Amino acid sequence: MMEKRKVLAVGAAGHFAGLVLPELAKRGAYVRGFIQKDTDREAVLQHGARETAVGDLRDPASIEAALQGMDALFYIAPAFIADEGVIGRQVVDAAVRAGVRRIVFSSVIHPTLSALVNHREKGPVEEALFESGLEYTILQPAMFFQNFAQGWGEVIKSGTYAEPWSAETRFSRVDYRDVAQVAAVALTEDRLLYGTFELCSEGNLNRHDVAALMGKILGRDIRAGTVDLDKTGGGKDAPPPIRTMMDWYNQHGLLGNALTLRAILGHEPRTLEMYFEELKATDA
Repeated sequence: MMEKRKVLAVGAAGHFAGLVLPELAKRGAYVRGFIQKDTDREAVLQHGARETAVGDLRDPASIEAALQGMDALFYIAPAFIADEGVIGRQVVDAAVRAGVRRIVFSSVIHPTLSALVNHREKGPVEEALFESGLEYTILQPAMFFQNFAQGWGEVIKSGTYAEPWSAETRFSRVDYRDVAQVAAVALTEDRLLYGTFELCSEGNLNRHDVAALMGKILGRDIRAGTVDLDKTGGGKDAPPPIRTMMDWYNQHGLLGNALTLRAILGHEPRTLEMYFEELKATDA
């Protein structure tokens, strides 16, 4: 392990990059959290950062300034940010100018899916890393367990788990805490250098499977439902990238394999059943 690695963590106040901070702190890294608002400073410090830098991903100068004195960068982009590929390339360029040695990029499973903008826009960023001359590790996680948290209360209230696409479509998923652990390893050790790693937990579940698992944990019947966005008025108002994603999910899943994550962690990844147990305990 490299002692006292100095890491700038982009999105440190977010739900996902925020999970990387305590993992880095466990490994003795000095973390500077990159945030948009100074009001997020205290929360970020409590999660393991030693200091913060306020800036904007659309302002390469603020990124370069935040990177001064840092050895490494953890980068994850906000979901569906416009011009994500351009912004990501600017981040990589800023890291080169600042003399950063290493970047760990949280990308997405199947970035070659050209139909989905939130996938294909990761490709230019990965390419920029290949061209940069920097040390890099690319993480390609599946759908996050943490996405279930927002709708958990409605599941309990209604007895239905619903999404606006086919209930038959299967997805691989992952707990982002496991991804955060892999990211911290990649930032503080050398064993994952120059690797591109698909990160998934076990199981390729459709909505019926997920609803049954929720029912098992809650001790009651949970039905699998489908939201009709056109009838609720959400279809015509959904941004085109979101609507395209939903149309894709009606026909195709996002499937991966747990072998890589298991090998990196050295133990079984967290399971969706475990995550639902945690949600139940939090709700109790």
